Amino acid sequence: MAAYGALVSVMNIIDQIQTHPNPPISIHQKQLESLIEAVTSLQHFLESYSPHVGYTEEEDIWESRIAEAAYAAEDVIESYIVDQIHAQSEIDVQHISSPEFYQGLQKVIESMNLINIEIDEKMVVQDQPHIMKSVTPAGSSRSTSTAKNVTMIGFDDVLDRMLDKITGGGPPRQIIPIVGMGGIGKTTLARNIFVSPLVQESFAVCAWSVISQEYNAREILRQVLDQVDKRDRENDKKDLSEDELGDHLYKYLIGRKYFIVMDDMWNIEAWNRVRRFFPDSKNGSRIVVTTRLSNLVSQFNYSNGLDLKFLDEDACWNLFCKTVFGEEACPLELEDVGKKIVEGCKGLPLSIVVIGGLLSKSERTKESWGLFEKNISSIVNSDDNQSCLQVLYMSYNKLPVHLKPCFLFMGMYGEDVEIFVSSLILCFVAAGYVKPIKGKCSEEIAQEYLEELVERNLLIVEKRRHGGKLESFKMHDLLRDLCLREAQKLKFLFVLGDRSFPQAVNSQRHIVSRLKKDEYPTPLIQSLESASLVRMLVGEFPDSFSYNFRLLRIMVLEDYSEEEDSHDYCEEILHGLVNLRLLIMEVRGHSLPSSVYFHWNLQTLVIQNDHEDYVCEIWKLPQLRHFIIYNGGTLIGAYCLPDRFNDEKDMVLKDLQTLCVVSNLKFGEGVLKRIPNIKKLKLCYDREVDTSGEEDYYRLNNLCCLHKLQTLRFRGSSRQVSFPHSLKKLTLECTQLAWEDMSTKIGSLPHLQVLKLKNNSFIGSEWETTEDQFLNLKILLIEACYLECWITDNTHFPRLEHLHLRWMESLREIPSCIGDIPTLHSIKLLYCSDSAVASAQTIKEEQQELGNQDLRIIVVE
Repeated sequence: MAAYGALVSVMNIIDQIQTHPNPPISIHQKQLESLIEAVTSLQHFLESYSPHVGYTEEEDIWESRIAEAAYAAEDVIESYIVDQIHAQSEIDVQHISSPEFYQGLQKVIESMNLINIEIDEKMVVQDQPHIMKSVTPAGSSRSTSTAKNVTMIGFDDVLDRMLDKITGGGPPRQIIPIVGMGGIGKTTLARNIFVSPLVQESFAVCAWSVISQEYNAREILRQVLDQVDKRDRENDKKDLSEDELGDHLYKYLIGRKYFIVMDDMWNIEAWNRVRRFFPDSKNGSRIVVTTRLSNLVSQFNYSNGLDLKFLDEDACWNLFCKTVFGEEACPLELEDVGKKIVEGCKGLPLSIVVIGGLLSKSERTKESWGLFEKNISSIVNSDDNQSCLQVLYMSYNKLPVHLKPCFLFMGMYGEDVEIFVSSLILCFVAAGYVKPIKGKCSEEIAQEYLEELVERNLLIVEKRRHGGKLESFKMHDLLRDLCLREAQKLKFLFVLGDRSFPQAVNSQRHIVSRLKKDEYPTPLIQSLESASLVRMLVGEFPDSFSYNFRLLRIMVLEDYSEEEDSHDYCEEILHGLVNLRLLIMEVRGHSLPSSVYFHWNLQTLVIQNDHEDYVCEIWKLPQLRHFIIYNGGTLIGAYCLPDRFNDEKDMVLKDLQTLCVVSNLKFGEGVLKRIPNIKKLKLCYDREVDTSGEEDYYRLNNLCCLHKLQTLRFRGSSRQVSFPHSLKKLTLECTQLAWEDMSTKIGSLPHLQVLKLKNNSFIGSEWETTEDQFLNLKILLIEACYLECWITDNTHFPRLEHLHLRWMESLREIPSCIGDIPTLHSIKLLYCSDSAVASAQTIKEEQQELGNQDLRIIVVE
């Protein structure tokens, strides 16, 4: 919901002004209080706002008006901020005067107050606003009777397994969840289970209940009771209370073996309200629950559920042919184009059935089918296919209001792209759509948003980190199309591609371009350059492009200039963009453009630069959260930070979380004071210095004072380095420490989960570990370190899951006791000695003899 995101953004702007050490503007206290009150009231309204598929034009207008009012507030405040900063830097522009600003802001507040008054009046007239009333969702129109066997192709083995679970197992009552995204086939599978002869014969009582989004406990009980006890007429039940219906049902079910399907459950409260009326008579009763929400499974205290996956290629084709041709075979001349159509459905049964239904009524020619194949996703999501839209839109519309901007924001990524969480979160936080939660930083909250979307089966997990944290994901094409469709409808995000661009592109606030720099027609360039209100610009743009976007917050330039020395050009671009919060671009030269230091709210700076010792005075950027310089992905050629300070100008960066990669930084008191909350550091020490008798010139012993540091990558020779106990991941390279130092410097770190030792980080012929070390270590990598003999015990690495050895030609063998670590999953060897490889194979054989068949040994010669 764009309106809610805009309101959160306004509140974040206010907070940033109030907490900034040198705020560019101030707002009169009474006017500020009025603005906060108006915005908060609208937020509360939207948090209970429940749109649905087919909701009315009146509802659209409500959200549109709120969004416009919030956008107006952003524009008034940020325009005034930009003007004040420009005035300080003596840029010759037309400024907004203070009276004009306060008048403009008051107009916005009055507009918001008017909306709030109209909402209140609506609630009085109708008891609650019409837009709060949920219409019957798509699922609830389904009959509670499921006497018809629905086509179930591609899930035959799944059906058999589910029947075994339902009719087998122990006597206690069991709840068996079926989980999967909308359209994956949960209800179809449940229906086939329900009508199967095996279930009908095995259970004395069978009933089906549709829970839906807005559950009604009394209605759930009534549905079940109507089916199980047909002696009572409907009129006898209509006046019964929820408890009376429940007692009636309980008395009927007690002692009977029953099978109940609860279809389309959205929260655990629905079950908690009725669970006491479903007795456990220890006779093998079963309850099947279908849901889109993975997190519901654990709340049922029963893990033997089913997570439905996409159909494979053969199953997709069989379902398609069954839908289009019935019992007939597909004509040979349509087979190739038909398989291309099926491939475009990406294994989602709902898509296949909708497309198949269209094709079954269309002309069976290659030409006719070719039209479908060209744009499969838009056909599935077309307005003529309300059944498909209702299922997909229901997943979106049921999202909590704070998740909707996050979902829509993903439209910025291309089709089938693997989306990395770290980059998405940087942009989403900078956009201002994360609502603060006390005790958590914005990045943590955004990560939780994504996990919630995963739990709702709207995202497909690609990778998780070893600690379980989401690393990357994809979106199903149909959900991505829904995302783009909704984002464009709400004017939240516009993606420029090979389609014609809208005439109103200059009024868009978030623009992502898929065009190459030489693919822009002149009218489009002119329209883009006049987009004065744009807040996000991502893509590749023409060399002659004029970046006059004074309110811009996010700029990601993929290839902005071909000039050999573009430092002056970069300076020119950034000169007027003082409202930037996130900047990702290539910057040539030896120092950061000076205009960056006028960016009052710069939060994330990601620079690609190939110069060594790049100088960056980040201490003048008080809002900075992440500063990253890429240079071929190595730790060589990092940037330099000054370690002498001007206390009047150099700020404490309390929000700074990431610094990568810093060269030869001296951790004196001034540096430690200015990065108190740093979480991720990459450090490179490659300069020989004359210590003049000073043993720890770089003060690396002070690293242990960084109590929030979780991830450290360190390159360079230093025996003085000391690590903080907060570390979870540590990578060392070229440190040339002795193996004897391991226990004193690293082994005792209580939270360390990942340890990577590279390129002679440790040297010596023997490493002997001790007890009570590495208590939480899960991953150990040793690469190109000199080591002949490793002496250890399985109790010295009590939680180790993965051991990786690379280029360890001197290591004679892996200690056999490593195989006895109960948590160990794998040992991987790359270019190691023959004797080390042989010892790994011996470990595997020993473990197999002991019944451990799960340990994987991976050898790369």
